[in-house]
Amino acid sequence: MTDIAFSSSKPSFSPLRLQDRSLGWQAGAVVLGTLFLALSSYIEVPMVPVPVTMQTFAVTLIGALYGWRLGAITITAWLVEGAVGFPVLAGGAAGVQHFLGPTGGYLFAFPLTGALVGWLAERGWNGNRVMLAFAAMMLGNLACLVLGTAWLAVMIGAEQAITFGFLPFIVGGLLKSALGAATLKLFAGNKTNPAKTAS
Repeated sequence: MTDIAFSSSKPSFSPLRLQDRSLGWQAGAVVLGTLFLALSSYIEVPMVPVPVTMQTFAVTLIGALYGWRLGAITITAWLVEGAVGFPVLAGGAAGVQHFLGPTGGYLFAFPLTGALVGWLAERGWNGNRVMLAFAAMMLGNLACLVLGTAWLAVMIGAEQAITFGFLPFIVGGLLKSALGAATLKLFAGNKTNPAKTAS
């Protein structure tokens, strides 16, 4: 049972195979990843105090496809772009003030979320096992919500934070996790699993 969930063998967890690519390829992937994250930020449903965006979908997908290290680096690079003034955050926002306000906890949680999903993907929770991929995406979304809500609770109180910063995002998290798992399955396609071929 443990083999299924946490495979220690190292067939490529991602069809992008970035772990096997040169530093130049990986740098290019970081640039493309930050662009994808920025585009996802423009898909927004305004809510108070925190808007609903496709950012967590992009964050978890980057983690799953890039792996925990490169995923966290890519997401951090995107946040640095936002902090220094590039319009890459939710709705084209920019500036360090967003890291200090109600959305700060969610923003700081993004690299950890991507790293968690990437770590799980490297252990078999990826497009080759779609239900595990869905579970990984859900855990990533949950981690982001918990950390973001904890930050928000310091600012507006625990009850308000749960009401406005956690509960409204549960259904969206489920839908984005399903979409993320389906995307990973699509990327994985009908590739043969090396572990199965060997057995």
